[in-house]
Amino acid sequence: MLIQNDSLEIIFRLGWATLFGALIGWERELQNKPAGLRTNMLVSLGAALFTLVPFQLDLVQISPDSLSRIIQGIITGVGFLGAGEIFSESKPESNKPRVRGLTSAAAIWISAALGVIAACGLWEKGLIAVLMAWLILRGLKIVKKIKFFGRS
Repeated sequence: MLIQNDSLEIIFRLGWATLFGALIGWERELQNKPAGLRTNMLVSLGAALFTLVPFQLDLVQISPDSLSRIIQGIITGVGFLGAGEIFSESKPESNKPRVRGLTSAAAIWISAALGVIAACGLWEKGLIAVLMAWLILRGLKIVKKIKFFGRS
């Protein structure tokens, strides 16, 4: 449990959140996506900061559902941010709509979740999750290129 005003513990948790966001953002940068390193780092750090508020104000003891409400707010807010990353365009040859940015939006969403995990002191679980996210983003891209899924 986070002790109020434990500066080293707060720095540690915020550091993990920033690192987790950086790892997701780095992968997005490698793909030349607009929501890259800085965006994912800021989303993860911001989610961690909001999550730390009830611990610092001792609201977790006063109202056990305060942390839940903050996490719900983060999820909603990041959903709007991710929606801004998604856009639709028409393919010139078929005039069919093509949606782009879904993976980047999902990366922003996972960055926020990783920030929450780090702020709650669950950095080991965050390491596992960021590794899994990286494998999904990077590893499946490689598998997809060898046409395992029937698309390139």
